[in-house]
Amino acid sequence: MRRSIMSLSLAALMFLIWPAPALAAGGPLPNIGTAGNYAVLASATVTNTGPSWITGQIGLSPGTSVTGFPPGTSGHQDIANGAAGQAKIDLTTAYNNAAGQVPFTTLSGDLGSRTLVAGTYRTSGGLTGTLKLDGGGSTAGIWIFQMPSTLVTASSSRVTLINGAQPCDVFWQVGSSATLGTSTTFVGNILANSSITMTTGATLNGRALAGAVAPSGAVTLDTNRIIQPSGCGYPGPSFVAPPAGNILPATLGVPWELRGGIPWLLLIGIGAGLGATAMGLTNRRRRRPSE
Repeated sequence: MRRSIMSLSLAALMFLIWPAPALAAGGPLPNIGTAGNYAVLASATVTNTGPSWITGQIGLSPGTSVTGFPPGTSGHQDIANGAAGQAKIDLTTAYNNAAGQVPFTTLSGDLGSRTLVAGTYRTSGGLTGTLKLDGGGSTAGIWIFQMPSTLVTASSSRVTLINGAQPCDVFWQVGSSATLGTSTTFVGNILANSSITMTTGATLNGRALAGAVAPSGAVTLDTNRIIQPSGCGYPGPSFVAPPAGNILPATLGVPWELRGGIPWLLLIGIGAGLGATAMGLTNRRRRRPSE
């Protein structure tokens, strides 16, 4: 009986501390609606050069021009149909929602070399170097970046997530266009009024959603890797085979459970092992007098 109670207690403890998205409390997300079903969404054109690899769907409405697939690969494509049209409506709603979030903290200068906790930030700066988003050990944080004009990253810039932060909880509301520099590693949902350009080797663990308001909204790709994130009410995308010649990573970093300064899964495994060992020693000691 005692062994059963101890086993159940240990299981309950693991359940409480296991850092799974399903156990996380949600925050006040800008609701991207059906736009969240897409890795790439635009209003006028989607253009690709080289072996880009998109694990997720492509949507385009009202435009009809999607080029460069192949050599690129992607999930299902909705072109000028009802699903893409509704997604564009939902994108506009989400864009306006993100732009109107208050209160916000104003950041001056470049975003690089900063560590930011969850919150709403307004900035006109670009990104050079590394920006860290710190979840503080929780999965409930939301980051909204309000960028009145452009979002521009320097080559090899990085956005990294630590302590439970998740890609689906990061939003970049861009007043005009976004440009991810060569070999940039970026994270989050980019909601651009106009266009999104990913230059050679840039990767995105998130969504490229362009043309929130502007009818000329376009997404331009060049040998990129995009993974449509799961979480926040959206399932993970279906598997998409890499194109021939693609040299970009199959995954964009380790699972969020292993991110940050505390190796939660390792500690949980060690704790479970110690608990099982302690139960075994206790039972063995109790059996000895009767032997």
